[in-house]
Amino acid sequence: MKKSAILVLAILLSSCIPTKIAPKFKNQDYKVISARKFKKKLPRETSFIFKDPKDADEFYNYINTKFQLKDINVDNNVEFQINNNSYYLSFRETEIQDKSLNLPLVVIDAKREQNGNDPLFEDNYVSRQGHWYLILTVYDENIENCLVDDHPMKSSILQYLKDLKQEYLTTHNYEELLFEKKS
Repeated sequence: MKKSAILVLAILLSSCIPTKIAPKFKNQDYKVISARKFKKKLPRETSFIFKDPKDADEFYNYINTKFQLKDINVDNNVEFQINNNSYYLSFRETEIQDKSLNLPLVVIDAKREQNGNDPLFEDNYVSRQGHWYLILTVYDENIENCLVDDHPMKSSILQYLKDLKQEYLTTHNYEELLFEKKS
């Protein structure tokens, strides 16, 4: 009994306890949900969300180059066509962090303070690792969200966004997008 208590205490003191974990999408590399459910500070609009492994502003540069926007309204209402109908893409980047409590550092500092010494690890009690996500929304000419379940073009828009995401993730030189043949 004593050995198992010591083992549990040793494991507890040598581990980090996660306090917040960034979302992972099961069975897919994207999710279509309300942005507010994904992160509370985002608006309540149904969005196409995926993890962005690239550097900051890479998606901005990709959209700017792909649609030849010349840095004008790149993240809001970018027009694209499907079956001769106009749709408008808006996007934003957001970070969600994994946070964990470093319990051994807390214990060491508590013991130091008990002995009358200053804490050493005060700023390192919590470790953080950021994960960046892209939130894309698409509206039609009637200003209706195209990603809601009852929109007639949802499947076409969803396929377009999947292709856009795939092209973004696989393209390293965005200038080559200008030379591709449009179908």
